[in-house]
Amino acid sequence: MSSRNQNRPPRSPSNKDGGGTGGGGFAGTQLDKRRRIGAGRIGAVDRKPFGSVNKRQDVGGSGDIGSTDGSECEPAVDFTKEEIQALVSERTKMKKFDHKGNLELVSGVNSRLKSCIRWFQKRDEVNLDNQGKLQIALEASEKKCADTEVEMKEKEEKYNAIVLELRRENSSLQENLKKEESEKLDAIECHKREKEARISVETLQASLSKELEKAQQDIVVANQRATSLDDMYKRLQEYNLSLQQYNGKLHGELEAARESLKRVEKEKSTILENLSTLRGHYSSLQDQLSSSRASQDEALNQKETLLNEVKCLRGELQQVREDRDRQLAQVQDLTAEVAKFKESSGKSVAEIDNLIAKSKSLEETCSAQREHIHLLEQKLTAANEKLKMTSLSASETRTEFEEQRRIVQGLQERLADAEHQLTEGERLRKKLHNTILELKGNIRVFCRVRPLLPDDGVVTEAPVVSYPTSLESLGRGIDLIQSGQSYPFTFDKVFSHDACQQDVFVEISQLVQSALDGYKVCIFAYGQTGSGKTYTMMGKTEAAEQKGLIPRSLEQIFQASQSLLAQGWKFKMQASMLEIYNENLRDLLSTNRSTGTENAGKQYTIKHDANGNTTVTDLTVVDVCSIQEISSLLRQAAQSRSVGKTQMNEQSSRSHFVFTLRISGVNENTEQQVQGVLNLIDLAGSERLSRSGATGDRLKETQAINKSLSCLSDVIFALAKKEDHVPFRNSKLTYLLQPCLGGDSKTLMFVNISPDPTSVGESLCSLRFAARVNACEIGIPRRQTTAVRLLGDSRLSCG
Repeated sequence: MSSRNQNRPPRSPSNKDGGGTGGGGFAGTQLDKRRRIGAGRIGAVDRKPFGSVNKRQDVGGSGDIGSTDGSECEPAVDFTKEEIQALVSERTKMKKFDHKGNLELVSGVNSRLKSCIRWFQKRDEVNLDNQGKLQIALEASEKKCADTEVEMKEKEEKYNAIVLELRRENSSLQENLKKEESEKLDAIECHKREKEARISVETLQASLSKELEKAQQDIVVANQRATSLDDMYKRLQEYNLSLQQYNGKLHGELEAARESLKRVEKEKSTILENLSTLRGHYSSLQDQLSSSRASQDEALNQKETLLNEVKCLRGELQQVREDRDRQLAQVQDLTAEVAKFKESSGKSVAEIDNLIAKSKSLEETCSAQREHIHLLEQKLTAANEKLKMTSLSASETRTEFEEQRRIVQGLQERLADAEHQLTEGERLRKKLHNTILELKGNIRVFCRVRPLLPDDGVVTEAPVVSYPTSLESLGRGIDLIQSGQSYPFTFDKVFSHDACQQDVFVEISQLVQSALDGYKVCIFAYGQTGSGKTYTMMGKTEAAEQKGLIPRSLEQIFQASQSLLAQGWKFKMQASMLEIYNENLRDLLSTNRSTGTENAGKQYTIKHDANGNTTVTDLTVVDVCSIQEISSLLRQAAQSRSVGKTQMNEQSSRSHFVFTLRISGVNENTEQQVQGVLNLIDLAGSERLSRSGATGDRLKETQAINKSLSCLSDVIFALAKKEDHVPFRNSKLTYLLQPCLGGDSKTLMFVNISPDPTSVGESLCSLRFAARVNACEIGIPRRQTTAVRLLGDSRLSCG
């Protein structure tokens, strides 16, 4: 309750009237006196009729209040909570014979009451205006979030394609670099071998000169071979001319290669300029990448041509070496023949002169060949330099690739930031959505469509369920088709047939968390038999991914309570489970359940207290401390629950299952206490007698189920029409759910439907009922907390 110093002192309307009667003045002074003495007994006044005033105390501004007779306009009056309570609790003392004074007293009270009512009306109008503005802001935020999500998805696809292409280019460049390094090492080793061969040739030539000096004394018989040597000399000259021509050709190709390298460098400079100017434009990045790849391919092709030229030069060098080796062999043969001729014949000076001249010519030929070899070595060094230049261009291309990779990493970081902003926007959207629902007071409704099962048979008809793809209805709309006519429905969330249990639980996880925060939470499943209600609520506990909402909710509750221990919170939890079978309450945790005497001596009566808490007398309540204990209790309750076989389902639930978890929390640091309740309800299936084929006991069960669900429908209709009387007591089910449907709890309804074409009639009835539930307005959820006064401090600890 707000303190009195936060509000202005009340002003009596009767004191503001200049021409008021004496009785009116007396009434004003009497009201002021009651305001002064009424502060001590406000706590005893029943405040229920003015609960909305308490919730709207923070709304600023004041309304204009007219005069009692409507002829004059009075200045604005602000009413405080104490003034309203004093005005309501005021009792006018009538005098026996002073009718005029009594009439004036009554008229003064009526005028103040009218002013208070007008003040309330102005406050309601302000609240409605604020609610409309908040709704418009919410719609704009949702639309902006949806547009941002679509744009981010498109950018993510483009960036992923670029990253894949750059990765492939990186792998190919690395492979080419490895090949170039290996070829460079091979060329260096070949050069070393050629150098060693040249040294050995020079040593052989030195030894040959020594032998020629010895052969100058005896070479008379070599005249016959001289002619052949002359012919060989002519052939060598011709070969020398051909080598010179080929050398000119190589020079021309070398110039062409230099020009192509210059073009490559120019293209490279243009690529660098384009990359520096187009970093901020993603659309032109692909063109730059294609041009750089083309230049790189051209450089690699030029490198391959240069390598081929080096190979040709090496082949020619090898051929010259082979010719030289053949000449040396011939010279060795001549020396051998000269040695033989020394023994057989005399010496001739003229012939010796001829042989000396011929030897000199041979030495000149050898020197020319040495010069040719030297030229070839120079060409080889030039080719090696070209190879180095090509490797340098490859390294520059690699640096360009690294730069592009950094750009892509920057884009990926921006994409991650955008995704984070999108996630934050979605979280804000959910928060605003929940705020609007709490202000509106609606029951939230989720729809879930189960997949087609093998037992449904072969479906030859068109599907009867479709989902709209418009941005406004995406994820919230569902269309049911019956006899060619489409019936559209919109709920808070729609889960298609391919939604898993985890997807469903994510949407209600925050609602389950509210139970720990001190709210009363109720989640119940509605639908025909075989539509998947029990699978949604319980699931299959033996498979972790198929657990239902009840075990997943309890796991979250225990995990969250453990994490809150560090903040000083300690929780105590109590569980109870019951079923409503044929309008009778049954305790599913009773130890006498197996003997069939669980109801002996026990009266299961539903009671509601003033705070909206529901209790069932004589019901077994178990203190639980871990999820293992809860799982054991759930298995026990599942074995005790009433099930039966019908034409609709092999294992049909024949009762309404209600699981209740009461949570009491205490914070040792702030001494704050919270009390929350989590109700998880699996209703029995609704179906027609003609389809279920129920007889005997099954017939009685079906009639009881349909009656209770019909009563639930009557309650929903009465709430939707805002009738004064809501028939909660017509059924045990509706009376048990009274705080959830008409109270101040957070309530969520799951409507489960089957996609089987033979069940389209029942599905349409379920969806229509769910739409009416979604239109109902209930009270605003309240958090149940208790704050204890701290030592040495007058302030209250609040949560």
